Amino acid sequence: MRRGLIAAGCLGVLALAGIVARTGATPPLGNVAGCEAYAGLPAGSDDDPLAGMVRISGGRFTPGTEGGYPDERPFGAVEVGDFWIDRTEVTRAQFAAFVESTGYITEAERSGGAAMFRAPLETAGDGSALPWWRYVEGANWRHPEGPEGPEVKLDQYPVTLVTLADAQAYAQWRGNQLPGEAEWEYAARGADASQRLGEEPLDSHGRPAANYWQGVFPVQDAAEDGFAGLAPVGCFAANAQGLFDMIGNVWEWTADAQWGPLISHANGDPGQLRAALGPSRPRIIKGGSYLCATSYCARYRAAARERQEADLATSHVGFRTIRRIAPESTLATE
Repeated sequence: MRRGLIAAGCLGVLALAGIVARTGATPPLGNVAGCEAYAGLPAGSDDDPLAGMVRISGGRFTPGTEGGYPDERPFGAVEVGDFWIDRTEVTRAQFAAFVESTGYITEAERSGGAAMFRAPLETAGDGSALPWWRYVEGANWRHPEGPEGPEVKLDQYPVTLVTLADAQAYAQWRGNQLPGEAEWEYAARGADASQRLGEEPLDSHGRPAANYWQGVFPVQDAAEDGFAGLAPVGCFAANAQGLFDMIGNVWEWTADAQWGPLISHANGDPGQLRAALGPSRPRIIKGGSYLCATSYCARYRAAARERQEADLATSHVGFRTIRRIAPESTLATE
């Protein structure tokens, strides 16, 4: 829930909402007023397959960083081709359009539940070995708080509680794909170096420039970034490529399988819930989420990587899609 929205911010949201109602225009993102007035569907979505996407010119770069966790060490330079990428995480409104068009049923809806974050103070007395992750029956993308919570509005918040297969199905419907890990990281930082471990995403005034955890994790979220929990897409300034929320808010699926050792997060790893049910197929997720904290995982950096069980829907993972540009189509336009 948003905390401390000042009166000027409220007036800004109302003013933008009035403009949108009168003109049908998509409000500019990159600030709280704009993101809260956004309906969640890019302008032109009905007839433009590239609506809401940004073109990235490919190049050669070295993924990873020497200034991070051991599992982020670079292995060498790679070539990335040109591609289009969603400028925001896929929203609930966008995912709802896909479901309405296809009748798709997500894995969490079919399996009956999903993994949800719960502050340990809520469950400290039950002796659980997993104090801040719970498998909640009835939780899915429409009911991210579980069956007792209200059905969400199909709005500008990123869709969560979707598995790898769910994300791939949506991408295929749009004629897109999920990004590879290198493509995702290249879009997140371009030719610039990734942030190093210990560097928080802060703006020039020292304020949080992304939605991540401030405070004592996992007990108290100080919400210095303006949000305790999930935020609408596009509330913070875009990166140099014009993309929003590449750092923080929700982790994002990639198409790549996990390789090499990754640091365990013990009780903070929701994959332990899936592991108890049988073998899993971990994939790489990127970007960090609203649960990443300086005092805990600090993976709100472009080079950071984490694993996620492909068939486990969780409350802190979403996605965005890409559309690769074949080299011959690039040459044809020159």
